[in-house]
Amino acid sequence: MAVQSWVDALKASKKTALISDGKRKVHYLFADGNEMAEEYDLRSDELVTRKWRHKTTLGGHGSWQAEVGESNPSPLTTSESEVIKESCSNPVFVRKDTKTSFQWRIRNLPYPKEVYSVSVEPAERRCIVRTSNKKYQLPLESSDLSFTHANNTLIISYKKPEEILTLEQELLRELKKLKGTNEGDVDCRTQ
Repeated sequence: MAVQSWVDALKASKKTALISDGKRKVHYLFADGNEMAEEYDLRSDELVTRKWRHKTTLGGHGSWQAEVGESNPSPLTTSESEVIKESCSNPVFVRKDTKTSFQWRIRNLPYPKEVYSVSVEPAERRCIVRTSNKKYQLPLESSDLSFTHANNTLIISYKKPEEILTLEQELLRELKKLKGTNEGDVDCRTQ
């Protein structure tokens, strides 16, 4: 199962923990050279951010890509190669009108055309894009979906399945076993 292989990869990785600014910051170095950085709120144990950095084709360090949390709009350093930014592989929705039609483009969809279906629901006045790709292995339930709107932001939430909650609790127990150093006491070696 994919969940167990993820747990095994996390356990096998080299980890460094730092406690700073009310957060547990964990850096993972995987056997393939890829890196993941996570930040957890110390009071709630909630995952605040998760970022990835993959090796480049030539073996160098790529740029950090945000998977969870908002990417920082201001660079952390002056070097463009070290700016943490949102993943460029996430789908991007763009509207473009031509002389004869309205057009929407969804960039960064790597699968072939046959994977997608596009339809119109006239009564609802909407276009629907669906995929046959079963990227997420757990079934989805409408009752677990909710949304709200605040401060000009639409917030969509989906209740995590028990299997995911169990996995996250197991991971958190492992992270709490790490000896976290306080800010200023940093040993740069990965455990």
